[in-house]
Amino acid sequence: MKEKIKILLIDDEEPARILIKNYLEKHDDFELVGECEDGFQGAIKIKELKPDLVILDIQMPKLNGFEMLELIDNPPRIIFSTAYDEFALKAFEFGAADYLLKPFSQKRFDKALEKIIQKISEKPHPRESFAGLFNFVSSQQDIIKRIVVKNNNDIAIILTDNIERIESQDDYVFIYTFSGERYLKNSTMNYFEQHLDPKEFVRVHRTNIIRIDRISKIEIWEKDSQIAIMKSKEKVNISRSGYQRLREVLNM
Repeated sequence: MKEKIKILLIDDEEPARILIKNYLEKHDDFELVGECEDGFQGAIKIKELKPDLVILDIQMPKLNGFEMLELIDNPPRIIFSTAYDEFALKAFEFGAADYLLKPFSQKRFDKALEKIIQKISEKPHPRESFAGLFNFVSSQQDIIKRIVVKNNNDIAIILTDNIERIESQDDYVFIYTFSGERYLKNSTMNYFEQHLDPKEFVRVHRTNIIRIDRISKIEIWEKDSQIAIMKSKEKVNISRSGYQRLREVLNM
């Protein structure tokens, strides 16, 4: 007996999930093994169910589709199902099997599944990486309000309102929260400098970005050198250019 292609459906809109399930009824080669309402559940279910294909919405609560993909080490085939067309070209460039623009017809859906059958028959069966797509989407954002981090087997969603400072560590950054937690993320200081709210955060050194209202005081360290004493009691070096940026933000 031919093994069916396992599908996981991730979409926060119940009518959209119902429509796709109706469309799937005419496809005996596919089996729906689960459905989720957000990317957080989706990341867990992908690990648990190991589907061959994920039909994925983009704009969802908790974790959006791109944030979820950033957390998956070996993502399955992906068909995006979304009302937003601005990322379609990049999605194809970075390995999406198809991009269904809502509302879509049964005929269009059938065509997408035909592509999947063809791709799964290819040998070897490649696993696509969506890191480049996530980086592209992230670069299009203005001010970020949350950061998603994979912490061992857990997923942490860090609100920027709870971040005291960010420190570079080679190709990674350490993110420090008010409560003393520390998270490691594969990202760059330049990204955070560009996408954190400049009224709330300032890069005071090549290795540190700090939250302005978490500064307890600024002390002279050496000639032409200062340190910021944070409310957590941590001491952060301030470079000459960083001190100038800090003075501009604080109107000193």
